[in-house]
Amino acid sequence: MRAVLGLLISGLMAVGASAEGMFETLQANCGKAFAGTVSRGADDDPWRAATLVMHVRDCSATEVRVPLAFNDDLSRIWVITRMEGGLRLKHDHRHADGSEDAVTWYGGMSMAPDGAAGDTEVNFPVDAASIALFEREGLNASVQNTWQMSVAGGMFNYRLTRPGGRDFMVSFDLTKPIAPPPPAWDKASEGAEH
Repeated sequence: MRAVLGLLISGLMAVGASAEGMFETLQANCGKAFAGTVSRGADDDPWRAATLVMHVRDCSATEVRVPLAFNDDLSRIWVITRMEGGLRLKHDHRHADGSEDAVTWYGGMSMAPDGAAGDTEVNFPVDAASIALFEREGLNASVQNTWQMSVAGGMFNYRLTRPGGRDFMVSFDLTKPIAPPPPAWDKASEGAEH
């Protein structure tokens, strides 16, 4: 009986946690990593063949940092911050030495009432600073980006849409934690805060 109970408890501990909303679910899974697959996008998108892992790495009451590994590329970190009026999403992109990429710290702020505590789906329309960055870097297709993060049915979804254009989504199974990937490249230059 004890052996069965022990197996049940260890099995429960291996499962990802769920909570009321998207931000809260990320916080509840702090320290865990999950495999992802492209659930929306072009059939020939190189992301479909990639090994994708999100690692809910750093969590506080107001911020969650989630590195996204794309094969051996550890350059991407989602930074979700609870702010007055909602949530802010920023994409922190780094080089292997930890230095910032030319295209980094882009994203947007949720629009009220989106982003309130308990929301399971949050939209982040591109902000003015990101539009200026995209225009400066010649990424004009990105000036109309909207990112979405959602949780439903044990899945975490990251989605990027553009009017009349791209609709891309990666889904991660929160019921099956895996071993975390190597540290994201931002760890090579600790101390840079935004």
